[in-house]
Amino acid sequence: MQSSSIAITHQDSIFATNKVLKDTCRLLAMTLFFSAGCAYVTMALRLPHPGIILTMIGYLGLLYLTNRFSDSALGLVFVFALTGFMGMTLGPIMNLYLNAFSNGHELILMAFGGTGVVFLGLSAYAMMTQKDFSYMTGFLMTGAWVTFFASLAVVLFPIPALSLLVSALSIIVMTGIILIQTSAIINGGETNYLMATVSLYVSLFNLFVSLLQLLGVIAGED
Repeated sequence: MQSSSIAITHQDSIFATNKVLKDTCRLLAMTLFFSAGCAYVTMALRLPHPGIILTMIGYLGLLYLTNRFSDSALGLVFVFALTGFMGMTLGPIMNLYLNAFSNGHELILMAFGGTGVVFLGLSAYAMMTQKDFSYMTGFLMTGAWVTFFASLAVVLFPIPALSLLVSALSIIVMTGIILIQTSAIINGGETNYLMATVSLYVSLFNLFVSLLQLLGVIAGED
C-alpha cells in the first residue's frame, strides 16, 4: 500500500510539472508574439521611449500586480499588460538602431537569433540533464543587482567601455537565470506558470537588449 501511494504521488508530481511546463511554453509564446506586435506598433508610429523613470515605474508596478494576482484569472491580464508594455519600450530602442546603423536590420536579426539559440540551448540542456541549478540563485541575484546599478551608472556616465561591460555582464546573468527558471519548472520547483512565464520573458527581453547593445558596439556600421 505504501509503495503504491508513493508511486501515485510521484505520477501526480510528474503530471503537475508537465502541465506547468506546457502552460508556461504556451503562454510564453503568446506573450512574445503580443510583445512583438506592441513593439511593431511603436516602431511604425515612431513613438519616443518613455524614459528610464517611467519605464521602471511601469515595469515594477505591473510586475507587482502580476505577482499579487498570480493565482487568479486577473493575473493573466497583468501578464499581457506587462509584456505589452515592455514591447512598447522595445520599439523605440530598435528604431534607434535602425536609424543609427546602416546594418541596423542585421544587428536586430542577429540579436533575435542569438537570443533564440541561447534559450533553446539552455532549455534543452536543463531538460536532458534534469539538474537542479537553484544553487546558483544567490550568485546570480548578486550579479543582477550589480548589473542594475551599473546600468544606472551608464545612464549617468555614458562611457562606451562601461556600457560594453554592463551588456556582457547582463548576458551572463540572464543566461543563468533562464537556466535556473527552466530547471525549476522541470523539477517541480516552480508551480505557478504565470510567474514562470514572466520570469522567462523578462530574462529573454534583457538578453535580447544586451545582445543588441553588444553587437552595436562590436559590429555596428555608421
